Amino acid sequence: MNERIKKLADKIWSLDIEPNPHFQLCLQSFAESIVQECIETITEYDLVLGHSAKSEDIYDIHARLLQDLGEELKEHFGVEL
Repeated sequence: MNERIKKLADKIWSLDIEPNPHFQLCLQSFAESIVQECIETITEYDLVLGHSAKSEDIYDIHARLLQDLGEELKEHFGVEL
C-alpha cells in the first residue's frame, strides 16, 4: 500500500475498527480509484481558447500547470494510470 494512502487508512484503524486484510485491499483500491479519477479530471480539463495570442499563451500555461498537478498527485499518492 502506498505510504500516503496507508497514513490515511491508519486514521480509520485508529477508530478501533478491527483491520481486515480483505477490507484493507478494498480500501486501497477505492482510494486509488478516487485519486485516479481526480487526476484524469484535472489533466483532461478543457480550457476555452480565446481569440488573442495572449489568451492562447494563458491557455498553454494553464494546460501545463494542470498536467504538472496531475503528475504531482500521481507521485504523491503513488498511483499509476
